[in-house]
Amino acid sequence: MGFVTKLMARTALGVPTVDVRPYDGGDREGVLRMRLSLRSLYHRFFAGTPHIPAFYAGTLDRVDHQDRDAVIAVAGPEVVGIAEYTRDTALPWVADIGVVVADPWHRQGVATRLIGNLTVSARRHGITELRADVLAGNRAARAAIHGLWPRALAARGDEGTVIYRLPI
Repeated sequence: MGFVTKLMARTALGVPTVDVRPYDGGDREGVLRMRLSLRSLYHRFFAGTPHIPAFYAGTLDRVDHQDRDAVIAVAGPEVVGIAEYTRDTALPWVADIGVVVADPWHRQGVATRLIGNLTVSARRHGITELRADVLAGNRAARAAIHGLWPRALAARGDEGTVIYRLPI
């Protein structure tokens, strides 16, 4: 079953639909309240943390929708996902990407929609390649990358990470 079908099925069951839109400063608290397990936090931030780290909230304050951009997924009043990129100043056509989805919304196509919206913005701003650092044990993220970029190649990174270079 495709992600659109899954989202439609959730809607038919009375669960709010998911909307994706650009991040703005008023979304910061919603992002910080996302329902994330310790495992999800570890997979996204590569460190054991009981909540979204303060440094990440600071990066959200610097979103300019050009060199640093973010989109969020919302279901009703709840932020259920965020994807962001940061342009590499040394290689301005490359940007690092990060994605996190609230645990109750895993495997519902939220990350795919976030990435789709974010890549449109990236292309519009001259970015032609995304770079994703993923923990080697994060099978869900690696499967999602290979689903969107079937020919994605990875190189070994530091500390058990895999680095993907993804053309857009």
